[in-house]
Amino acid sequence: MLSNREIFFQHMGLPSLNPLDLEIEKAEGIYLYGKDGEKYIDLVSGVAVSNIGHRHPEVIKRIQNQLDKYMHLMVYGEMIQSPQTQLAYKLKEFLPENLNSTYFVNSGSEAIEGALKLAKRFTGRSEVIAFKNAYHGGTHGALSILGDERLKNAFRPLLPGIKFIEFNNFNHLNQITPKTACVVVETVQAEAGIILPKAGFLQALREKCTETGTLLVIDDIQMGFGRTGSLFSFENFGIVPDILTLAKAMGGGMPIGAFISSQEIMRSLTNKPELGHITTFGGHPVACAAALANLDVITKESIYKQAEKKGLIYKNELIKHPLVTEVRQKGLMLGVDIKGDVFKLVRVFLRNGLITDPFLFRANAFRIAPPLTISEDEITESINLIWQSLSEL
Repeated sequence: MLSNREIFFQHMGLPSLNPLDLEIEKAEGIYLYGKDGEKYIDLVSGVAVSNIGHRHPEVIKRIQNQLDKYMHLMVYGEMIQSPQTQLAYKLKEFLPENLNSTYFVNSGSEAIEGALKLAKRFTGRSEVIAFKNAYHGGTHGALSILGDERLKNAFRPLLPGIKFIEFNNFNHLNQITPKTACVVVETVQAEAGIILPKAGFLQALREKCTETGTLLVIDDIQMGFGRTGSLFSFENFGIVPDILTLAKAMGGGMPIGAFISSQEIMRSLTNKPELGHITTFGGHPVACAAALANLDVITKESIYKQAEKKGLIYKNELIKHPLVTEVRQKGLMLGVDIKGDVFKLVRVFLRNGLITDPFLFRANAFRIAPPLTISEDEITESINLIWQSLSEL
């Protein structure tokens, strides 16, 4: 009988030849536990997924309750299912008035695909503008607007009509014209290493889109649900998108995503042709039940209101280490630049009981994004282990 490790390497399709290679048996709160009793602090939350920690009891309870009722019934949008309707209504309560119609999907990539189709269908335009060093997913449409050629060239041809401009370059906003269907942007560029917008840049982008009749799509997949210190990241910058994409932390650990817009815009998917966007498992009732619990926990306990304070503790302490050259931070999401090999450092972190990861588009930086529920004592513990690991490197 093959071991799980042997099956993993011999029979699973893998995205990398060098995975973290950890066999985890249990997760709870901010911790992951290995099969031989190893204990790890999860400093990336499964890459911004477990914002309220692993296996939050309220999420578990809602999942169990839904399992007692029903799971999949019918392809999305054909039957009225309480987990979907209640989640859509709850989201509406916390979003601007124009973001009142939610289309549920299974992942962030799918949310981006839906947003691109929606923007093209509603505007009748085909040009899409995205940003260099942006990451929006791995499916063909999402890959087409990914702002790094290294990850794309092997899969061309991709979608036509895509233009790339530089984040924080005000002059490049002039490339947005009445031919542009949409601009897709992260308010904080995540895989570029946590790059914050310059003062006024996102506001100027919003104005240019309004001026040209271009739809502004905000990708809040990694930064949403409290990560930046507000429920949704665009709230930090005083702008409102025409289309919002969500996923990752949305489900409290369950797979779910969404693209959200106005009812007027969203209804363009219902005609010419009908069934303009279709998904079988999007808005799965168990995932929606988990997502509703997740949203309740985040908003009722206001855990996101402590994100900025907790993030600053990391920033103020780590910048003191001689190997750290810069720390960029928004809420409880940090990019830490170092002098040294980040991939070697990630392995040192593992030996010392920490899980972090490097960024896709910044070779000298690692990410810190623990669950928002992490305590200040746990932050101090993790900072001590980061210092120890940096010194060993």
